[in-house]
Order: sequence, then C-alpha cells, then structure tokens
Amino acid sequence: MTDTPIWTRSEIDSPCINVCVVHPETRLCTGCLRSIDEITDWSRMTPEARAVVMADLPDRAAQHKVRRGGRAARLKR
Repeated sequence: MTDTPIWTRSEIDSPCINVCVVHPETRLCTGCLRSIDEITDWSRMTPEARAVVMADLPDRAAQHKVRRGGRAARLKR
C-alpha cells in the first residue's frame, strides 16, 4: 500500500476574509476590497488576472477609511 493521497484539491488564492458586505458608495466588499464583478468571476479568472487584482487591493483600502457620517452627520440634521 502507498501513502499517495487518493484525492487532492488545489485551492484558489483568494483575499476573502468572510466579511462579505458591499460598501454602498465604493461598491467594494468591505472585507476583501474586491468588486462584485471580481468576486463573481474569481474562480474563472486566470492565476495571472487574480494576481493583478490582489496587487491592487492595498491601494483600495484607503477608499474605506473615510467615514460616511456617524454621530456628526446625525447632529447636522
């Protein structure tokens, strides 16, 4: 008998952190920072195309640093 695995699965690299909420203004997921189209197409994208998106994600993080309102916005009403 051999120790060769009968079934293996190679996982697709993904930035998903299971915080799946789409920001209403940027239309990006607040968890992984991908667009809806990128999330939908992710499993069909080439590894090279996914690498391009992943390289762009750190630049997208700044879009979510701006607060949308909170207490200050409510006080202005």
